[in-house]
Amino acid sequence: MSDIQYIPGSCNIGKGEIKRRQFVALIGLFLSIFALVTLISVDAPTSSRIGIFFPLMMASVGYIQSRSKFCLAYGFAGTFNVGKMGDISRVASPEDRAADRKTALTILGKSFLLAALATGVVLVLPF
Repeated sequence: MSDIQYIPGSCNIGKGEIKRRQFVALIGLFLSIFALVTLISVDAPTSSRIGIFFPLMMASVGYIQSRSKFCLAYGFAGTFNVGKMGDISRVASPEDRAADRKTALTILGKSFLLAALATGVVLVLPF
């Protein structure tokens, strides 16, 4: 049995879902590094470097969700999964759904900011 419980606005995923978010973060990180190496090797113009934002966003969303133990998609949908994979439940209380939506927006904002900052670093790199 999972020792993680659903806590409105704080925790809406269990161990299996957390591992899935960690995997997404790693894929995003791999794609970001691959994109950066490609940009450097082809001597891409500075303006094309902005495209690295998308894999960086993928990495940051996965990372922040796994650290927060909170899925932003579940938060927006009014669902949670703290049990086995695929065992999704509906949030019953309107107050709990509102708390989850607020947390989902916060995670989305943090992820966007992290990806934007990392993209900014790539834009100013001297290559």
